Formats: sequence, structure tokens, C-alpha cells
Amino acid sequence: MYRMKIQARKVVVAGSGLVGSLTTLRLLQRGFDVELFESRPDMRKTEISAGRSINLALSHRGIRGLERCGLGAEMLAQAIPMKGRMIHDVDGKLHFQEYSSRSGEFINSISRRSLNVMVMDAIDRLKPGCIHFNHRLVELNTESETYGFESESKQRVIRSKVMLIGADGAGSAARKWMLDQTPRFHFDYSQRFQNYGYKELTIPPGPNGSFRLEKNALHIWPRRHFMMIALPNPDATYTATLFLPYSGPQSFDQLKSREALLEFYQQYFPDALPMLTDLEQEFFEHSTGYLYTVKCSPWHYEDKIMLIGDAAHAIIPFYGQGMNCGFEDVVVLDDLLDRYSDWLSLCKAYNQMRKPNGDAIADLAEDNFIEMRDKVADPVFQRKRNLELQLERKFPAYYSKYALVTFRPDISYFDAMVKGRKQDELLMNLCQNPELNFNDLALNDIYHKLQAL
Repeated sequence: MYRMKIQARKVVVAGSGLVGSLTTLRLLQRGFDVELFESRPDMRKTEISAGRSINLALSHRGIRGLERCGLGAEMLAQAIPMKGRMIHDVDGKLHFQEYSSRSGEFINSISRRSLNVMVMDAIDRLKPGCIHFNHRLVELNTESETYGFESESKQRVIRSKVMLIGADGAGSAARKWMLDQTPRFHFDYSQRFQNYGYKELTIPPGPNGSFRLEKNALHIWPRRHFMMIALPNPDATYTATLFLPYSGPQSFDQLKSREALLEFYQQYFPDALPMLTDLEQEFFEHSTGYLYTVKCSPWHYEDKIMLIGDAAHAIIPFYGQGMNCGFEDVVVLDDLLDRYSDWLSLCKAYNQMRKPNGDAIADLAEDNFIEMRDKVADPVFQRKRNLELQLERKFPAYYSKYALVTFRPDISYFDAMVKGRKQDELLMNLCQNPELNFNDLALNDIYHKLQAL
């Protein structure tokens, strides 16, 4: 049992998604008295959506959070390693781009639902009845430290003299309450919507339950201003996601009929079309998701409310870091609990440490959307990626921007962004010339220039 350095105050967590559940589990493991309230039914008993997407890319920062709670090995046993991007050209040609030349540096395709269930089950083993489903956060009174959760039958559960951790996602009620306190409470808030939506589709297994595509890759069909991706699942299905503008020449507005949809896929994704056996049904029945970024500050209200995960930093999914960043929040919170004896000092330190990094990964995710959509099939970008792999093989201390973000949890998102952008600028300038030969001498010179950045 951990020594309770911080005052032993009851904690209530709003939101049993991935980050809220992991936060609850870690606090229980440390000996805190915790309750978890969730507005939706228990996903273990009801077929409900587990979140924005069916599967996710788990990488080193997220793994560290699971390991902190003793769940890393169990979850990785259910994951599929993805060692790089498989680029699908319109003519059907394939190009594989490794994520790293170093052993053990890959991302993992996991089921959002399976992961959420695993953490919930771990909570139940520690404290049966800890999770209250079908209870929405509706009342916040920080003067009395009282918070109310309302059931579907309008019955209200009140908790007083507690610390509230808002893990209630991108549409957070806890964050909205903080915003409503302005100008008395100086709370900065912004949301940025992309002019893109998405549809989730399914590629079923091939003959005898085989994988129809390369199993250990994240598949991308980049088409300049739109794209489709596909991630593997253990049952040999792939979760495919089409990202498309809402309006314009190639957009959701143009795909209102079966004929238009099939013509669109035949023109831009001809190799994928035969594999999407339920394309028409899924496309027209599945809702169109939306993409937006939330930034806010501070991530706490005095020592009464703390925001964590998407409630503090909702980002678009193009670095595969939304969940990983949220799990890193849990690791930082866990570390700070060893350093501070009062919640206010802890909340201030948490905000100071995490806010710049939340903003950084949000900006990087927007950058990577453009990269995945527009650049991965570009010859200059491909030369740059090949150069990065050569540098990694010859100089293991070199990490690309992607590798810094994805495989180096010891380096903050902010520092990875600053260093990575400088590296990208230098390498992209070099790779404009298709005739360059990067021999050992040239690699040495490039590496020394990168080290000097």
C-alpha cells in the first residue's frame, strides 16, 4: 500500500472512458477512496459505442500508463503490432514506410472496447460497485464541494466534500462549468473544427479467416486532400476509416447515392472496393463523425476540480496520441501524488507540466493529418523518410519527429515538437534534390548538422 502523502480526501471521477477508468484504477491502487460515475450504460452488458473509434494505436506513452497500473502485458497480448505505414497508390502499387529501424519501436492496434473493459474489470476487482453507470454530471457547487449526478430516472446522487476529476471527454460538463465561471474565473477556451468528417467501415476476413491485407501495418490510401486508413483487428477484420471534406468536389455532399459512392470508390480506392463487402450499408447507416481540437487553461479550478484526458485536451486522431496522451496524464498525476501534500499545489504543478504538452500534441496531430493525407505519397517526403531510416541505422541516437513523439516518453511532446520541426525542415530541404546520394560521408555531415539544432 502506498503512503498517502497528499491529504486523504475522497475523489469522484466523472467519465468511465479510457482515461477516467485508468485514473480511477490508479487512485484505488494508491489507497484513495474513489467513485466513478458514467453517463452511459455498462458497455460490458450493453452494445454501445465505446467512443469515437473502434480501435486505437497504442504506443510507448500509453503503454507506460498501463504498466503503471499493472495491465501492460495483458493488453499487449491482445494487440497487433504495426511496424509501419503501407501506402496504397491509386494504381494498386504498395509502398511500405517503416516507423523505425530500431527493434521494439512500433505501434499497436488495439480494441478501444477491450481495453476499456479490461480496466473496468480491474476496478471491480479492487472495489466492487465503484462504477455508477447511467449517471450524468449535472450539478457542480465548488463552495460546498458538492457535485450531483443524475440517473436516467432523474434521481440525483450527491457527493460532498470531494475532489472532482473531470474525465468526461471532449464535451466535458466539468469543463463547461469552468467556462461558465468567466470572467470571475479566468478560463481560456478554444475549439477548432476541421472541415472534415469520417465514416467507419469494415474489411471482413478473407478465405479461412485470413487477413486480406498485410497484418502488421497501418494501411493508408492518401489522395491529397482526403484519405482512407485501415487498422488490423485480432479477428482478421480491419477497421477502415474514410476521412473526407463535408463539401467540395470530393466530399460527403457528393456521395448521396449508391451510384455516386461506388463510382467514387472505383476511381480513388479501386483495390479496397472489393474488400469492403458491406460498403453501401455501412456508409449510409453509420453516422458521419466530426473532428475538432479543444484547448483550455487552466486544467483545474482551485483545488476542487481537475480536468484530465480529452476533457482537457481533445485532439484529432492523426498522430495516434489521443489515448496515449491521456494515459500520460495519469502517469504525471501519479508522480505528482508522491511530491505534494495538498491538492492545490498538485493541480498547479499538473497544469504547468501538462498544458504545454497538450497544446503541442494537438498541433502535431493537425500537422500529421496533412502529412498522412497529402505527403506520404510525395517523392520528396519518401526520400526524406528513407534518409531518416538510414540515419537511424547508422546513428541509433537519432530520432525523427515521429519517433520522438511516439517512442520517447522520456521526452515531452513540446520538446519533441520543437526539435522535430527543426529536423524536418533541414531534411526536407536536402531531399528536394532527387539526385543526392546519401553515402556515409554525407550521412555523417547531416547527422552533425542535426545534432547542432
